[in-house]
Amino acid sequence: MPTQPRAQVTRESIMVAAASEFDRLGYAAVSLSLILERCGVSKGAFYFHFPSKIALAAAIMESEQALWPELTRRWDERGLDALRTLIGSTTQAVEMISGDPIVRAGVRLSTDPEVHASGLRPQYLNWESLLTVLAERARDEGLLRPGVDPVEVARVLNAVFAGNREIAAALTGYADYVARMDQAWRVLLPGIATDEWLTQWRTASAGGG
Repeated sequence: MPTQPRAQVTRESIMVAAASEFDRLGYAAVSLSLILERCGVSKGAFYFHFPSKIALAAAIMESEQALWPELTRRWDERGLDALRTLIGSTTQAVEMISGDPIVRAGVRLSTDPEVHASGLRPQYLNWESLLTVLAERARDEGLLRPGVDPVEVARVLNAVFAGNREIAAALTGYADYVARMDQAWRVLLPGIATDEWLTQWRTASAGGG
């Protein structure tokens, strides 16, 4: 990867331009010429940084995926229970998706069939794995209702995140994505969490905690 400041700026400008178009149109509909027009670089400069459009898409996905383990680690360091960590970390993730074109594009590309057909692994499964880890911790801490399966919790949450992302993108340009997920949590948590935890969470939420 180029390390000189100018080369790094050019590389980042290509990624941001491509991410904006991938998020807007999808992978297949975005041509190399459109990316070059958007970022204002030559074809030679593009190929200096990326050997192909799919390599560019892979770099965007890798950049997006690298954020989540670090985000989870920072939330773990707060010393909260697993459910509060799950809600807090995923809320921050939704805020990042709403505000950052590379993050948005990375998430969209991870479910794009054209990208999968190229041989890239569907990265959204990594996100589901992170959700499963936190849900399992919640179970071990006695915060889940009896019979609630952490794997099923993670799958449902992943689907809700994805569905709300698609709806928010289409209707408001992600402006209400956070609000939609807040609503989803209020509906889902009574079926997941113990009554004792729910009472404490509602009290803290009402008090702004």
